[in-house]
Amino acid sequence: MENSARQATRLDAIHGRYDPWLLFVSAALACVGVVMVGSASLGVAATHAVDPFYFLTRHLIFLGIGLGLAFWLMRTELKTIEQHNQWLLLVCVVLLLAVFVPVIGKQVNGAKRWINLGPASFQAVEAVKLMYIVWLASYLKRFSEDISATWGAMLKPIGVAIVLVGLLLMQPDFGSSSLLLAITAGMLVLGGVNMPRMFGPVLIGLPVLAVIAIAEPYRVVRLTSFLNPWVDPFGTGYQLTNALMAVGRGEWTGVGLGASVQKLSYLPEAHTDFIMAVIAEEFGFVGVCAVVGLYMLLSGRALWIGLKCVEMRRHFSGYVAFGIALWMGLQSFVSIGVNLGLLPTKGLTLPMISYGGSSVVMSCAALAVLLRVSYELDRAQRQVARLRGEATQPAAGAPATANPIPSAAGANSARGSDAARGTSRLRERVEPTLGRSA
Repeated sequence: MENSARQATRLDAIHGRYDPWLLFVSAALACVGVVMVGSASLGVAATHAVDPFYFLTRHLIFLGIGLGLAFWLMRTELKTIEQHNQWLLLVCVVLLLAVFVPVIGKQVNGAKRWINLGPASFQAVEAVKLMYIVWLASYLKRFSEDISATWGAMLKPIGVAIVLVGLLLMQPDFGSSSLLLAITAGMLVLGGVNMPRMFGPVLIGLPVLAVIAIAEPYRVVRLTSFLNPWVDPFGTGYQLTNALMAVGRGEWTGVGLGASVQKLSYLPEAHTDFIMAVIAEEFGFVGVCAVVGLYMLLSGRALWIGLKCVEMRRHFSGYVAFGIALWMGLQSFVSIGVNLGLLPTKGLTLPMISYGGSSVVMSCAALAVLLRVSYELDRAQRQVARLRGEATQPAAGAPATANPIPSAAGANSARGSDAARGTSRLRERVEPTLGRSA
């Protein structure tokens, strides 16, 4: 008993390390965001007759709030977050309903997506993405066996996603709705759902989404203008044609930081939805590849960490990493695709780079949770290594055996006994926090 207490104390004293690649890519994206918001918002500030650095100042304030939230989340145990998963799902619904309350909700350009916070507004769906991923990760851990064997376990998260998507479409926000459904499908696949069963909801959902997409005239206009924006370059194709001119003007290495012409009141939303076009104009093909590489590194590293967590039976941590990887990867893909004319125009920002308080704060929070996953994974690996090392070393002060050359059978028996004791200690100490719940 005393030895077990000392061993538990030693294990608790082991700390993990945050993944250096995630730290690097998070800092790099934040720095790129600060530089590009400062550059792209100059023309927007002149149009609104405000200080040239008005938007940059606000971006830095939001980034500071996001970093404060990130430092708190990086020190919070994932099991604590998991314990509140049901409440987080309830908060998702409350936030999406709050935008329709007259005093609380705020309408911008005909869309009811923001919660009025006085000097600033908060876009509810940005918080919903992270909280929904946490809930779904907890669900996949708790019902990992059932989700691959029964229809009910698979359809429940799909039903929850449909409820949230329905509230988003009422705002309306088709882009975030599609992103939420894609994250749900991706996490279900990575969580081990039975693929033949998955085809049914997908085959039903895709036509429904297509009907919803063409039900609103403005979405049809976006689709047709995306196919050929030069038909009406001063009307429906105005945003995309100016974005493509910015991309073309950048050529290989760009025109230089601050030298963009399209951001000077020609390209709408140059500091938010179309900031990638400004990056392409000022830094060219090289700059675009660098930004794409950062997002590929972020998504790939998150997926790798998630896989390592699942291999160690840290299923909740692994599914959270998978969800954040899908979120960052898909949203950046759509945003970059819109700027390059590869996808129809959607109101999705470039995570950590585009101006926008809600996006910046919640992107910082998501990366902080991902860093916490890497910290606890490294800590668990160190604990396992310590236990395995102790299992193979003789106890201090053990008496020497009378026979210095034990028989082969005795040696094998001793090794088997030590291995059994090591395995027993390993399961006793590590598995309760790593295994699936019943």
